[in-house]
Amino acid sequence: MVRPSTVTAVRRFNRFYTRQIGVLRKTYLDGPYSLGEMRVLYELAHADALTASDIARILDLDAGYLSRLLRNFEKRGLISRKTSISDARQSHLTLTARGRKLFAPMEERSQRHAAAMLEKLDSAQQVQIVAAMDSIEMLLSGTAATKTDALLSYRLHDPRPGDFGWIVSRHAELYLQEYGWGEPFEGLCAQIVADFVNNFDSSKERCWIAEVAGANAGCVMIVKDEQPDVARLRLLLVDPKARGLGLGAKLVDECVRFARAAGYTRITLWTHSVLSAARHIYETAGFRLTSSEPRHTWGKDVIAEFWDLEL
Repeated sequence: MVRPSTVTAVRRFNRFYTRQIGVLRKTYLDGPYSLGEMRVLYELAHADALTASDIARILDLDAGYLSRLLRNFEKRGLISRKTSISDARQSHLTLTARGRKLFAPMEERSQRHAAAMLEKLDSAQQVQIVAAMDSIEMLLSGTAATKTDALLSYRLHDPRPGDFGWIVSRHAELYLQEYGWGEPFEGLCAQIVADFVNNFDSSKERCWIAEVAGANAGCVMIVKDEQPDVARLRLLLVDPKARGLGLGAKLVDECVRFARAAGYTRITLWTHSVLSAARHIYETAGFRLTSSEPRHTWGKDVIAEFWDLEL
């Protein structure tokens, strides 16, 4: 039995928050599209090869409304369709270059809008409000109040400002804590990131950031190797708070999928025998250990390993 006063309180909060974030306006954040349209663009910008059915399920949208919305996007050159290989009845949807160009400033504007709301609060209040939001999301979604359940939803996205610095710093912190690898290892990570940023080829290279509960929790890169038909997987990382969710396997799967689409015939990688979780992910994905050698690196005796996957 739900008390009428509880229903009233929830409705009051709904009215407050919809006004607070501006969803009642004709267009979202004074842009050219409504909130519903922007949510569809958001899903397409942050995931690859979604179908209309995927979007309808994720956003709980009416199929007819979504179909009209997608046709409008297609007419405007914002999205493209590609028939699914496994099911000719389905089409994979992706944002075009024009679509990404339109979406990027809206994403930045949304970030600024959320930041402006939070700037009125001190650090403790910001933590409090995020915790309250997490609680609302968890309770209304029907999941148990456990850490694992709260983390089950994760999202992959392209690097944003500051993400490359996070890749270096988080690698340095975790590998020092867990394996005792010191500053030379951090320098290696910084060099890999610098090479990626300075020589980036969008047709052949990609970086994914995994986000869990609004915070970075993992990453991976796929880059060109010395041989033109070979890709190299680099800097796979899953933060301890997100381990056990299958995130590492998802990141590696994205690399494999991208490498095939980019025309590579093989993926190679360099790792170490002590990284047992990563080795398991690689083996499950079909990589095979091709060679290994003992080294003294980063102040430790290690066994360097080289793994390959034929595509």
